[in-house]
Amino acid sequence: MKRCLPYVALVLLFAGISVVHAQQPNGGREDSTIAVAQAFVGMFASGDDAKCVALFDTTMKALMPESKVKEARDSVFARFGPFKAQLYTKTQKYMVYDIVFVTCQFERDRADVRVVLDASRKVAGLFFSRTLAEYRAPAYVKRETFREEEVIVGSGKWALHGTLTLPTGAKSSSAIVLVHGSGPNDRDEAIGPNKPFRDLAWGLASNGVAVLRYEKRTKEHGPSLIEMKQTFTVKDETIDDALAAVDLLRKTEGIDTSRIFVLGHSLGGMLVPRIGVRDPHIAGFVVLAGATRPLEDLLVEQTSHILSLSGVTAVQQKKQVAEIEKQRDKVKRLTKADTSSADNYFAAPASYWIDLQGYDPPQVARSLKMPLLILQGERDYQVTMKDFDRWKAALQGRKSVTFKSYPKLNHLFLEGEGISGPAEYENVGHVEQEVIEDIARWLKK
Repeated sequence: MKRCLPYVALVLLFAGISVVHAQQPNGGREDSTIAVAQAFVGMFASGDDAKCVALFDTTMKALMPESKVKEARDSVFARFGPFKAQLYTKTQKYMVYDIVFVTCQFERDRADVRVVLDASRKVAGLFFSRTLAEYRAPAYVKRETFREEEVIVGSGKWALHGTLTLPTGAKSSSAIVLVHGSGPNDRDEAIGPNKPFRDLAWGLASNGVAVLRYEKRTKEHGPSLIEMKQTFTVKDETIDDALAAVDLLRKTEGIDTSRIFVLGHSLGGMLVPRIGVRDPHIAGFVVLAGATRPLEDLLVEQTSHILSLSGVTAVQQKKQVAEIEKQRDKVKRLTKADTSSADNYFAAPASYWIDLQGYDPPQVARSLKMPLLILQGERDYQVTMKDFDRWKAALQGRKSVTFKSYPKLNHLFLEGEGISGPAEYENVGHVEQEVIEDIARWLKK
């Protein structure tokens, strides 16, 4: 398996970052932010590693000293060829972070350098990926069997643009809402060249199931969420909008209102029990790679795994993991008194972490009466078989709960070989057909 490129703390938690829109500098903060990102890419490409490190925030300096910057550049050049020129930029706002995508021309290919800047314009995250290719539907999609229409999920300030995929020819269809993982995801939950939610929507619609997917609030309304920095929780990030999506389906002609389901992936799967408690009339839930352990613990585990693939020495790994453990320990010590602080922990405010303290998804799921389908990729390094086993331990024996794991699938339910890592998400793939068929079959029972 190819060596992983840098993939640091912010991106670990908020792995579903996607482009909002292309922008040209128009003065003010945006102009300055783009200039900083472009200057950083120039330093990186020219080999000025000391100046690159000088622009890093504290966490990045610990994770990526000058020697690692050089390794990253060597890895990028080996894959894409020598650097030629910067072409254009795209920007996105997430909470206090500005994310600048600098598309660059290399000798053999184009690549996007994703530079994440904090409020003081220090580099808080760095990632490299091949410039996205046009989406091509997997073979299991039967495009002639469904149609799509644009919809609005929710209303008022937090209304979200979405897509409803409807089977053609059916008077009344079962339906399912797709709930995203962490980060400002788009409606396709796009990461690299992959669009797992589009795969799910088109694959399930090809099997007669209506599917609703939508832009995540942190993607469509990222800048407006800054005003909630002392109160922001997963209720605002995910739960309220999932419930609004269910409500929209209940009001939609051609939907069997007694057969409306919710599918949660990653963080969305972790929050399925809380969604179920809020709306006991949902027909059932599908959990894809639903985390069961505290997110701050998963961040430490993910960091350790990624560093083990990076080629750094055991001593360096231990030092860099220790920095992430310090952040984790701060998260575990947070109290309500800390919500008055402007500090962020792994790119989220204190209120976010305090809301999740003591939350045990499998135990809360025990109170749900609706059926559950819990699926897991055995090669997943972000949410692992440890989490899957915790679901099983809490819910095993219930006739209404079905479990299945897939030996070759990763966190996105794409097939691969060997040890999974961030670089694998840059490879073009699709949600495995077996997963689509298993979900469709379960929904029809």
